[in-house]
Amino acid sequence: MFSLLVHIVVIGLPLFLIATAILRSIRIIGPTQVGLVIKRFSSKKLSDDSPVAFNGEAGYQAELLMPGWRFKLWPIYDVKNHPWVQIPAGEIGVVISQIGRPLPIGAKSAKYNSQFGNFTNLKGFVNFGGQKGVQRPVLSPGTLAPIHPVGFLVLTVDRMFGVPVSEEMRKLSGHEGTLKPGHFGLTDDSLRVTRISPVVADRGRTLDVVGLITALEGDPLPSGDIASRIGGFDDIAKFESDKADDSKMIEVILGSKNTVHNNYQDFQAFLDNGGKIGMQHDPLLYGAFNLNPFLISVEITPMLVVEQGEVAVVKSYVGLPTQDTSGLEFKFGSLVRPGHRGIWREPLRTGKYAINPRCYSAELVPTCILTLNWAEATSQAHQLDANLKAIVAKSREGFVFKIDLQVQIHVPDVKAPRVISIVGTMSNLVNEVLQASVGNHFRDTLQALQAVKFIETRQQVQEAACAHIREQLDQYEVETRGVYIQDVILPEQLVTVLTEREIANQRIATLQKQKEAEDNRILTEASRGRADQQAALAKAEVGVSIKEAEAKARKAEADGEATYIRQTGTAKGAEVEAVGLAHAKAFEAQKAALGPQATSLVNVVKALSDGHMKVMPEILVAGGNGNGSLDGALATLMSFLGGISDKKAESAAKK
Repeated sequence: MFSLLVHIVVIGLPLFLIATAILRSIRIIGPTQVGLVIKRFSSKKLSDDSPVAFNGEAGYQAELLMPGWRFKLWPIYDVKNHPWVQIPAGEIGVVISQIGRPLPIGAKSAKYNSQFGNFTNLKGFVNFGGQKGVQRPVLSPGTLAPIHPVGFLVLTVDRMFGVPVSEEMRKLSGHEGTLKPGHFGLTDDSLRVTRISPVVADRGRTLDVVGLITALEGDPLPSGDIASRIGGFDDIAKFESDKADDSKMIEVILGSKNTVHNNYQDFQAFLDNGGKIGMQHDPLLYGAFNLNPFLISVEITPMLVVEQGEVAVVKSYVGLPTQDTSGLEFKFGSLVRPGHRGIWREPLRTGKYAINPRCYSAELVPTCILTLNWAEATSQAHQLDANLKAIVAKSREGFVFKIDLQVQIHVPDVKAPRVISIVGTMSNLVNEVLQASVGNHFRDTLQALQAVKFIETRQQVQEAACAHIREQLDQYEVETRGVYIQDVILPEQLVTVLTEREIANQRIATLQKQKEAEDNRILTEASRGRADQQAALAKAEVGVSIKEAEAKARKAEADGEATYIRQTGTAKGAEVEAVGLAHAKAFEAQKAALGPQATSLVNVVKALSDGHMKVMPEILVAGGNGNGSLDGALATLMSFLGGISDKKAESAAKK
């Protein structure tokens, strides 16, 4: 019985061991797994700097077992299954090599060769000069690759693929045996795809942004440079020698050279094309980028946006050496062509510009009419007057005034670089130049005036202030478009006095209006009375007109009669004079011929006959002697002649 047991043990134990070895030598590798082979026994030893055996040495073997049923003789070999490296969507995988040549002194990442592919060929990696440490390319989202778990560690957001073998890595991984981004000073977001897209700012406003790049590895920058630009500024110097205009040079400077290195995703190409460590001149625009967080740092910053009605004056801190183009008469700094260090003489106009604000500082200058308020209210279009307050001044009598003022200025776009070269910023222009000039002018003016005089001459004070401010701003090549006193806040005591005075004036005006109303009422009543008597007045006026017409007619008739009489009298007088002279001559002749008495008798008889007068009375009374008739006739004749003589004498006396 005992011999039977011995026989069974002798025969069965080897069979059991052989069966156990065969069973344990059969390995099932899952469809997304690799088998890491560990050789326990070998006469060969690994080199000191490699944890992986390539020539049958004991240790981790370079050859992996692919998915399926695989045979590795146990106990010489042990096989451990490891998952394929899988990079989730939206994430990247950073590869850290644990094999290969050591990094050069000062290097932070391993040089990459296109033969390395996705690091699935461990032998090829070593044979083509692969180096230990962080690899420059990253694994893209969605990558699924059978990467050697000892040759490479792959770091993602949630897990690490691979087995840390170095003492340092084992310490970092701790008892959990895995590494996290925080172990390397990274954040979870740094192992995600870098996305640059518009940012929603306050009040739902969309903000355009760019990504500022800082390279964490590369050759040092040339002396004096603060940022790296692929190829430097040699292309700008060539354009300048070809006498290109400023707009062309601005276009070249703002143009990106990111296509050379695929937007910093191909860090090896970046270095091969002369990329330097430090801040980069060309930012990233909108898009999603697989950037190695060990080599590239990204900062999101607002894009330069120049709105309508303003320009951007560029202060360049990079580029060719400063060459002043402002001329000898300009004493306020230098103006340079685009591409040189200094203030560009050509501003940027309306548009959006992807520039690095660390390399180029842009001062936005409004070129529309700029309204500045010295008051509690500020302009809605800008914040330049946010620090301006109402002007406080004191009159000659000591009354304290507050003056709300509005000043309108204008900076021509072609002069904007000169203005900024003089004052530095628009804020300096307002807060240091205008505020002092305006405030001091009004304080000096008000101190020389009585309070009431200032109120009465407000328009003149405003015009004088405009002239003063225009003179001051002309020195800074800024136009003054207007100065307006918006409001004057008077002291309470003065308000009381002026209010009482105005009330008295209003009372006087009221009484005056009442007097005018009474006067107008009297005039109205008089007009009403005249209107009531208008018919009689019209009749009287017609009668007066008739009388005046009749008087004028009578006067005209009298004037005509008088004229007729005067003319007739003059003619008759001339006739009488002529007849008289003729009769006188005749009397003289008769007198000489007949004698005085006979001449008188003859003329008496003739006059009687010419006058058709009766010589003899109707009743004749005769008496005395027989000469009574003759005596009577002679007496009558003498009486008549005497009457004629009396009339002539009376007429002569009147004349």
